[in-house]
Amino acid sequence: MNKPYSPACDRNGTPILEALQLHFADRRHVLEIGAGTGQHAVRFAAAMPHLTWQTSDRKDYLPGIRMWLDEAHLPNTPPPLPLDVKGAWPDCGFDALFSANTLHIMAWEEVRILFERLPHILAADARVCIYGPFRYAGQPLSPSNAEFDAALRAEDPRRGIRDFDAVDTLAREQGFRLLEDRAMPANNRCLCWQRQT
Repeated sequence: MNKPYSPACDRNGTPILEALQLHFADRRHVLEIGAGTGQHAVRFAAAMPHLTWQTSDRKDYLPGIRMWLDEAHLPNTPPPLPLDVKGAWPDCGFDALFSANTLHIMAWEEVRILFERLPHILAADARVCIYGPFRYAGQPLSPSNAEFDAALRAEDPRRGIRDFDAVDTLAREQGFRLLEDRAMPANNRCLCWQRQT
């Protein structure tokens, strides 16, 4: 098996890292949902050695993630965990959660389940940062995002770029307050919330 590679992870790594260095500066144990290739985990764990960076994804992605982690051989990247949002979740007390380019791949029901599970696995003051494209009420998507959204829905009607207000509502219903909605390159955003105690 060849080590998986995502050009997008190379392109967006620096601006995401800048956001995480702000919001995760005092964090200790991060769960990454949908780690994909594992590239983000290696880059961010190397840049933030104070964090234990716990990757997770569906089982078929784990071998590729392991290849990246094994090659980097960082002390703060434990083996990846199998995680399907509709299945069993880890029971560790993470104080941060990160996910990139996942909400538009999940069905809306899965997005809802993800947020409903957060209070069960996250510490009382946990922070959540999610990167990807979002819709904003009354504003048309950029041409590139509109094309991407149409392609996602053509592949699977349950997929699509999510509405920011709907996602923020899910977060608020679980006790999370938005800290920052940061504009990112290529018409993406980095949304960061903090759990309210």
